[in-house]
Amino acid sequence: MNRIQAKLPEMPAAMAKVAGYLLQHPAAPIQLSILELAEQTGTSAATVTRFCRLLGYTGYVPFRVAIAGDAGRSDAKESWKVDIGRAFGPDDAPEDVLSTLVNAHTRSLRETATVMDMALMNKIARRIALSTHVDIYGIGGSALMAKEMQSRLYRIGINAHHWSEAHAGLTSAAIQDSTCLAIGISNTGRTEETIQMLRQAGAAGAMTVALSNNPGSPLAEAADLQIITSVHEQFLQPDDLSAKHVQLLVLDLLYLLVAQLNFTQTTTKLASSAMAVAPHRRSTRSTSRVDQHDSLYTATSSRKRRNHV
Repeated sequence: MNRIQAKLPEMPAAMAKVAGYLLQHPAAPIQLSILELAEQTGTSAATVTRFCRLLGYTGYVPFRVAIAGDAGRSDAKESWKVDIGRAFGPDDAPEDVLSTLVNAHTRSLRETATVMDMALMNKIARRIALSTHVDIYGIGGSALMAKEMQSRLYRIGINAHHWSEAHAGLTSAAIQDSTCLAIGISNTGRTEETIQMLRQAGAAGAMTVALSNNPGSPLAEAADLQIITSVHEQFLQPDDLSAKHVQLLVLDLLYLLVAQLNFTQTTTKLASSAMAVAPHRRSTRSTSRVDQHDSLYTATSSRKRRNHV
């Protein structure tokens, strides 16, 4: 396109028709044959060929290849901006990438903490502590957050379940009632399966909570209560890892508030689970003994070699 614009003033009228058409339809040569382009511009195949040669190409085929290459590079740049983010360049130094990431994640965490409604968090934590059944819904990356929260709550005695498959989640949501609570996790708030499961839980009578970065999302609108995190869209997209960090911050806070409310039960359950898994963990003392044995064996072997010599 830059070549066409530079050469346009010196083009004859027929070639100028081709140039004008291509400036308006840059990708046309990718779809059109030389005869079709000539027809679209009201010129001839010979004129199109001369046009290509004026731009420095040997013919129409090399010109089409160049157009396709430009389109591919443009598409690649746009794809990078959409999928990776505008704050990162493909040629950025690793140190710059690290610095940008740290700034992005730290900013998101601080802003989420600043706007956190602690009265709301306490209300949700108390409801979790008193619920007979807690469902946590999440798809994709949010499923990891749901599983982590369920595991923590379950360990301190909360009847919690996580669901990342719509059929199973909808089944669980349908059997909830007013003594239950359901949490839907979605950064965008537009994950259809999560919305459906949370709505079903609400229809069954459960209190519903949306954890999202989008206060106007369908998930937030479907919930009784909303926890809104802060993530800047110019960073990683569409699956921003800083979004996971702020989700973990919120869920970790809820977990700790629930643990405080159920202090006696929490300490009892944690102690019991720790004892249950203790035989599967190598103790520091045992490791030290192995190290001492290895050291003694090495020293003895060394003495034997010296005596032999």
